[in-house]
Amino acid sequence: MDALLLSRIQFGFVISFHILFPAFTIGLASWLAFIEWRWLRTKDALWRDLYFFWLKIFAVSFGMGVVSGIVMSFQFGTNWAVLSEKAGNILGPLLSYEVLTAFFLEASFLGVMLFGWKRVSDRLHFLATCMVALGTLISTFWIISANSWMQTPQGYTLDAHGVFHPADWWAIVFNPSFPYRLVHMVLAAFITTCFVIGGVSAWYLRRGVHVEAGKRMLRHAVAFAAIAVPLQIVAGDLHGLNVGEHQPTKVAAMEAHWHNEGGGQGVPLVLFAVPNEAQERNDYELAIPKLGSLILTHTLDGEIQPLTAVPREERPPVAPVFYGFRIMVGLGVAMLLLTLASLRAWRRGRLFDTHTRSGRWLLDGWRWLSPAGFIALLAGWYVVEIGRQPYVVYGLLRTSDAVSPNVAAAAVLSSLIVYAAAYAFIFGAGVWYLRKLLKIGPVPQPPKDTEGGEKTPARPLSLPDEPVEGRG
Repeated sequence: MDALLLSRIQFGFVISFHILFPAFTIGLASWLAFIEWRWLRTKDALWRDLYFFWLKIFAVSFGMGVVSGIVMSFQFGTNWAVLSEKAGNILGPLLSYEVLTAFFLEASFLGVMLFGWKRVSDRLHFLATCMVALGTLISTFWIISANSWMQTPQGYTLDAHGVFHPADWWAIVFNPSFPYRLVHMVLAAFITTCFVIGGVSAWYLRRGVHVEAGKRMLRHAVAFAAIAVPLQIVAGDLHGLNVGEHQPTKVAAMEAHWHNEGGGQGVPLVLFAVPNEAQERNDYELAIPKLGSLILTHTLDGEIQPLTAVPREERPPVAPVFYGFRIMVGLGVAMLLLTLASLRAWRRGRLFDTHTRSGRWLLDGWRWLSPAGFIALLAGWYVVEIGRQPYVVYGLLRTSDAVSPNVAAAAVLSSLIVYAAAYAFIFGAGVWYLRKLLKIGPVPQPPKDTEGGEKTPARPLSLPDEPVEGRG
């Protein structure tokens, strides 16, 4: 295990933790904005209670996302110095724009959102919530733009030393894969949050606690999933066509497609196989003829570039890309089926039924699929990142040429061990606390004003079982 492999493992380990929390908070911030808007329109106390409940979840998740993101940025200088040297003229400004336009915006309004409930007007507090939600989306814009440029680079010039220089910032930011990947990522974040909300709601309904809150949250989760999941399928199809155009080897790895049969045979849809890279074939293959052509090219006899069209050293590792893609798609199909079943039960007035076996199975389905968004998100991210190998800037800068040249493998291994131990402690404590908050659930909040008309100090982040001034 050399420094290159260990550096890749370390970056993959860190980003696997990091991506979960920003994705969750992207959707959760918009959910909070929706909840507060409903409270402003209706003045229904249950909306207010739900807002403070999810605000605590958001605060903890946001904090853990920031911690993991800071560690990741250091690795560009320690483990990937050559990447920073050669591509820093482009990646540096893109990441700086994210800090200037998104992170500062979130930081400016986050304090008002968390602690300003009784110190500012209702409309100003709602504005702060909306600005935080907007900040998460802008942050996604710049991060996906930087990563998409590494997937489909354009708008650059290369000097004699192999250093990238910006030639057209519009082309750099809006590179060919960026629109598809942005929509796909934002929808994935929203769906991840949606199924967490639905899973928590189903859990409350199965236990017979917070019943009204559970019904309201599950109803909105089903309604949103009915919109977002089909849109994600369409976005994923368009994204796949774009990848086939600009990164055909990645698509071949996703399908474990080694050879073109020719003669109008088309491409089969491989449901299951064991990719055999040494023999350039699939073992134990189960496939549906021509269906792969229909999905990948929208024709029954279309062909895609096979893996054998490029030398072995130009191919990504096939197995993790192949299996990761199927995990992502399989979970997406499961979420779609659960959504359709929930819509049918809702139409028949049985969405919240806990007295029949079918009703309990439906609620248990939401509980079981509550982490599905996180798993699908990670699987999709692995497909994207492993599928572009052996390049870090696709077709231009190989990963083996981007690693820091003078970093010892022992140093990378020791820091990886430290990261693993620190993450186990920090995120273990964070997940334990989140679980505690979820078990407590939404509780009634004190009114904004006391009977005497004086405002009480705001403590929206205190645990519900702690004393809160003004509660009586």
